Amino acid sequence: MTATSVVRPIQIFVVFAFAYFFSALLRAVTATLAPVFSLELGLGPADLGLLGGAFFFGFAAMQLPLGQALDRFGPRRTLLVLLAWAMLGCVAFALARSLAALVAARLLIGMGVGACLMAPLTLFRSLYSPAVQLRANSWMLMTGSLGMLASTLPVQWLLPQWGWRGLFWAAAALLGLAWVLIARLAPRDQPARAAADGRAHGGYRQIMGQRIFVRMAPLGFVHYGGLVAVQTLWAGPWLTRVAGCSAAEAAQGLFVINLAMLMAFMTWGAVLPRLTRRGIDAVRLMTWGLPFSFALLFMNVALGAAAGPWHWAAWCVACTFVSVSQPAVGQAFPATQAGRALSAFNLVIFGGVFCLQWGMGLMIQALTKHGLADTAAFQVTFALFGALAVSAYLWFLWAGREAADNPP
Repeated sequence: MTATSVVRPIQIFVVFAFAYFFSALLRAVTATLAPVFSLELGLGPADLGLLGGAFFFGFAAMQLPLGQALDRFGPRRTLLVLLAWAMLGCVAFALARSLAALVAARLLIGMGVGACLMAPLTLFRSLYSPAVQLRANSWMLMTGSLGMLASTLPVQWLLPQWGWRGLFWAAAALLGLAWVLIARLAPRDQPARAAADGRAHGGYRQIMGQRIFVRMAPLGFVHYGGLVAVQTLWAGPWLTRVAGCSAAEAAQGLFVINLAMLMAFMTWGAVLPRLTRRGIDAVRLMTWGLPFSFALLFMNVALGAAAGPWHWAAWCVACTFVSVSQPAVGQAFPATQAGRALSAFNLVIFGGVFCLQWGMGLMIQALTKHGLADTAAFQVTFALFGALAVSAYLWFLWAGREAADNPP
C-alpha cells in the first residue's frame, strides 16, 4: 500500500468531516443558547421547540430532492450548492430581530446542511466495502458528536465576548472555509452514469416499499429522532428546569453528554468491522442493544430531579445502537440508489426530530399551564416518548419475524 493510497481516503474523509462538524454544531447549539433566548427574547418552551425544530423541518424537507440530486449530480456538487444556503442562513440568523425571522433563518440553515452527512455516506457507498462503510459512518457520527461538544462549553465561554449573533457570523465564515476545502479536495462527481442508472432503478416509492425500509422506519422516526431531539434541545431544559442546574452547569452537563457520545461513536468505528466479520449485523445489534436504552430512559424519568448529566449521557450512549440502522438501509440498495435510500431514511429520522422536538415542547407547556410542576410535566412527556420508542422497537421485532416467515 503506497502513502498516496492511504492519504487520499483520509483526505476525503477529513474534508467532509470538517463540514459535518459545523452542521452538528449548528444543530445542537440551541440547547446551550436556550436560556439566552428565553431571557433575551422571552421565548417559552413551545417557542424554543419551534425554533429548534425549524432546523430539522428544513433538514427533513430537503431529503427527497437531496437524494435525487446526490444520485444525479454527485455528492460534491450537491454539497457545495447547499453549503452556500447554510452560510446565508447563518448570516440571516445573526441579523434576525424577531422569532419569525429566527425561525426562517434556522429553516434555511437546516436545508443548507442537509447534505453534510448524506453526501459523504453516498460517496463512501461507492468507494468502500460494507465493513469500512460502517466504520466511516461511525466516525462521521463521532465528528458530529465533536461538533455537538463544541456547541456546549466552548459556546458558553465565547458567548460573553461574541454574543450569540457573533457566534453565527463566525459559523458563516467557517462554513465558507469548508466550502473551499470541498471544492478543492473532494473527488469530482460522475453524474452522467449515476443519473442513467438511477432512472433505471425506479424512485422513492420503490425504495420506501422495501421490507428493510418499512421495518426500520418507526425506529428511525421515534427512537433515532427522539435521541437527536433530546440531545440537541431537551437535555438542556431538563437540566435547568428539572435538575435545577444553572445555565453554566447545564452547558457543562451537555458537554458531558456529547463527550460520551463522541467516545461511543469512536468505539463503534473501531469494533463494527470486527463484529461484521463475525457475522453480527446491524439487526442483531439493535435487537440486543436497544432494550438497555428503554430501561435507562424510564429510570431517568423515575429519578426526576436526581437525573443529571451522567444519567442522560448513559441513555444517549445506549441509544447509539440505533445509529447502525442508517448504513444498514444504505447497504440494502445498489450504489446507484444509495443517495435516495439514505436521504429517504434521513427524512424519516429528521421528520421525527422535528415532530418530537416541537411536540415535546407543546406538551410540556400544556401540562404546566394545567397546573403540573415543571418536573412532573417533563416526566410525563418523556414517559410518553419512551412508550412510543418501545412500540417502534416491537414493530421492528414483529416485522423481522414476518419477513422470516414470508420470504420474498
